[in-house]
Amino acid sequence: MIADKVQTLYPRVSEYFGKIRNGNRYLEHILEVDSFWKNFEHSPCRKVVLQGSEMPADACVSDEYDLVYAGGSLGLLHASVMASKYARKVLVFDRHMSGKPSRDWNISWNELEKLEQVGLFSYEEINASIACRYKTGWAEFYVENGRKKRLYIDNVLDCAVESDQLLSIARQKILADECNRIVDKMTFMRCFQFPESVVIEVENNMHERVYFRAKVFVDAMGVHSPVAMQLNDGASFTHLCPTVGTVSSGLENVDPDIGEILVSTEPADTSSGRGRQLIWEGFPAGGDRYTTYLFFYDSRSSDNDKSLLGLFETYFLKLPSYKKPGKDFVVHRPVYGVIPAYYHDGFERTRQVADNNILMLGDAAALGSPLTFCGFGSFVRNLKSLTEGLEKALACNSFEKKNLEQISAYEPNVAAMANLMKFMCYNKYTDHPNFVNELMNEVMIVLDGLPPRYREAMFKDTLELSDLLLIGLNVAWKYPGVLMATATKLGLEGSLGMMKNMIGWAMSSKASN
Repeated sequence: MIADKVQTLYPRVSEYFGKIRNGNRYLEHILEVDSFWKNFEHSPCRKVVLQGSEMPADACVSDEYDLVYAGGSLGLLHASVMASKYARKVLVFDRHMSGKPSRDWNISWNELEKLEQVGLFSYEEINASIACRYKTGWAEFYVENGRKKRLYIDNVLDCAVESDQLLSIARQKILADECNRIVDKMTFMRCFQFPESVVIEVENNMHERVYFRAKVFVDAMGVHSPVAMQLNDGASFTHLCPTVGTVSSGLENVDPDIGEILVSTEPADTSSGRGRQLIWEGFPAGGDRYTTYLFFYDSRSSDNDKSLLGLFETYFLKLPSYKKPGKDFVVHRPVYGVIPAYYHDGFERTRQVADNNILMLGDAAALGSPLTFCGFGSFVRNLKSLTEGLEKALACNSFEKKNLEQISAYEPNVAAMANLMKFMCYNKYTDHPNFVNELMNEVMIVLDGLPPRYREAMFKDTLELSDLLLIGLNVAWKYPGVLMATATKLGLEGSLGMMKNMIGWAMSSKASN
């Protein structure tokens, strides 16, 4: 049934997924993700966070934990630190399979080292999980004015990580204590808040309701988190990045020593809704394998087709314009996801990331970079503070919202990047077809004329405010059209919001000094 539907609407997806091991299972998961977007704007926000008095009278708590995690990817890493370093009793459950993310991870080596510094993995364990490490990377955008600049960037996303292997080690560390549990095919349903604890209601693979009590419930359910939706009044993210791709072999023009960080091959695609600027990424994945991604930046409210199946069909159609499949081309598995971002209209974080006895992590918190959309990098950078902060709360029994919301990956410099991301969201009603490419090409030219630390900082989300202002002034000087576009992209309200972000960034920098 699923295969017939896909074959009719997405023939290229049907062709390639039909050759992949477990292709139907991947299709089922992708259809599940797509159904979220189909119903997103029209379905009422589910009420899943309830008071303890609303818990069913016949509910029986089967076990108690310090921490219960919903979501077995980044949640597994956080739980591993809490279990192995702080000896906390943890339960991790996932509605699918824990430790099996649908996206691969690329990260810089000096960021990856933080996993050793926090005490999660040894150097040997981290090194064994790296599928490939390359010498340099570059970014390039499509322009026809003779000014195309290929910007080479060192020390950025230069490690392809075997996420399954890294998470497998984390899983072992959790299960080293028999008090801890990891459960697959278990779905979050609701949670009930009590003064000193929270009870989580789940449904197991036998469709039975089961209840667990925890001091803190950690929501790591990603962009689809119903908890995040409710606590943010149905607006848990403002922008997003639909992403699809494959791990394959047999592509032509592949250099195993170079990562291609951002690449566009044509003007914006206006065949779907308001239009989208399609961007490619390509990373060696070890041996003869290569990972390619296709994605676009978009606002939550746009009328673009955000379905992953639709984007996969476009991916297979346009792949030859980026990397031509050779005669031995083979798709080993798909990679995909919808990465959220949040625009904070204020001087500091404005998104809800916690409630009494509830804490959000990863994409559920939507605090990753809205420019690079690298949630894994943001999580790793902040893992030390995220785990130390939660341990402090547990030690002091401080589970109120005002305390837990201080435990977040919010970074003022990263939050400010949401203003730049808006320029990457193509709108066919206001932008000429090559607007995004021409603007980003000028940014590449400016960065090429500055010392290498500027480009590295921009792509690793470590820019200082003075760095961003210098880059912005140079871009405005070389590409005056960006000033006119600001009125369209941001408007008066958005311009004021950008000023608030910048002031908040400056105040934070001053406070930290």
